[in-house]
Amino acid sequence: MQTSTVDVPKIQVMSELMFGAPKKRVGLMGGTFNPVHNGHLIVADQVASQLGLDQVVFLPDNLPPHVDKKEAIAAKDRVKMVRMAIAGNEKFTLDTLEVDRGGVSYTYDTIKELKARHPDVDYYFIIGGDMVEYLPKWNRIDELVKMVKFVGVKRTGAKMNSKYPILWVDVPTIDISSTLIRNKIKQGCSIRYLVPDAVAEYLKEEGLYRD
Repeated sequence: MQTSTVDVPKIQVMSELMFGAPKKRVGLMGGTFNPVHNGHLIVADQVASQLGLDQVVFLPDNLPPHVDKKEAIAAKDRVKMVRMAIAGNEKFTLDTLEVDRGGVSYTYDTIKELKARHPDVDYYFIIGGDMVEYLPKWNRIDELVKMVKFVGVKRTGAKMNSKYPILWVDVPTIDISSTLIRNKIKQGCSIRYLVPDAVAEYLKEEGLYRD
């Protein structure tokens, strides 16, 4: 009696021709990263793990579109620190799209460009739970929610309701912020364990946030 063997690659190719190849799932971590800290990395790693993302892209902005403009250091320094911070995680990558584009960094423009570049990707935009209530003020938000899935990271005191579809993820509460880091530096306090060692060393060498 003959035994038949299954050609798995051939079946996979036929399946993809019939139904299309599965889309890649990519998380987006946007922000000023002024500076990047361990809280950012924990959130990105937890979301990637829980949602089964293939990759998380860190997107430093050029100029944040907030009413209360942040006093951010030069983009080149923020980009360097993000690159240092994510070096140890193979799922993390950096895209300088917003810095290269210049001007005010609107998420709508960024997602539109990313989807044009990579139509085979489903994007998951990660935001803190405290930012969810501000979504109605985002530029072209009604169009944006049709282009990307928003992932809300639960935070103490944040309202977990929105008229927009939000995919909520539980992440350990890590009370670290860029503002905290900047204040600690100005006060001459240690920032060890708050930021990656390479970032702490860079901040020290360049004398950033001391004034």
